[in-house]
Amino acid sequence: MPKKWYNYIVSVDDAAGADPNSPHVPPNSRNAPATIRSAAQSVADIASSIAPEPKFTTPISDPTSFEEIYKAAEIPPPPQGYSILKISHMLESERLRNLASDVKKSSILVALDAAGIDIKDVIQDAIRRDRALDGYERVQQRAAEELEARKNKENSEIQAQIDKYVTEQRAKIQSNNEEVSREKERFSGWRLKKQQEEKKIAEAVGYFVTENPITTGDVNATPPPSKTVQRS
Repeated sequence: MPKKWYNYIVSVDDAAGADPNSPHVPPNSRNAPATIRSAAQSVADIASSIAPEPKFTTPISDPTSFEEIYKAAEIPPPPQGYSILKISHMLESERLRNLASDVKKSSILVALDAAGIDIKDVIQDAIRRDRALDGYERVQQRAAEELEARKNKENSEIQAQIDKYVTEQRAKIQSNNEEVSREKERFSGWRLKKQQEEKKIAEAVGYFVTENPITTGDVNATPPPSKTVQRS
C-alpha cells in the first residue's frame, strides 16, 4: 500500500491533464515539459526495481539514528542531494507549508525539472529508505524475539532449580519434624517408665520416713519441702 508521502508527488491523475490556466498551477509550471507534467508514475513499477529486502553491511550502534540505518543499508546518495528527506523539508517550508496539495506537488515538480532531477529518482530514494527502516525493524524484532526466547529458557531453568531446591528443603523440614516427633514420643514413653520407677522407690522409702523425699512427678515441678528422715 503506498505510504502518505507518495501522495505529495505521485497522483493517479495525470498532471498533464490539468488545466494549464488553473490558478492552482504555478505560472512557471504551465510550460513544463510533458515528462514533468505527467508525473503520475506507477509506484508499483518503481518499487519493483528495488530490492525488497535491504542488506545491512555495517553494525548499527545507535538504532535511534536513522542516518546510521540508511548508511548501513548502503542507500546511494540522491542526484544533487534531492532525497525524499529534502523534498519533505521543502514541503514543510514556510513557502509551501500552507498551500494546497496540488500546488505543493506542482511546485516540487518544477523545482526538480529546473535541477534536472527525475521524480522517479526521488521515489526510489523514498522506497529505499522506507525499506531500510522496515528491514531494520524486522532485525530488531528478531533480536527481541531471540532475546525473549533465551531469557524464557533461562527463567525456566532457574525456576526448575528453585522448585528442586524448595522440594529438597521441604523434605528436610518434614524429616526434621518427624525426628522431633519421634524423640518426643520416645521421651514421653521414657518419662512414663521413669515415673513408675520413682513410684516404686518412693513406696519403699515411705516405710522409713515421715515425709517422702522421692519425687515422682515432672522434674521441672516445684521441689517439695525438705524431708525429715524417720529414726528408729
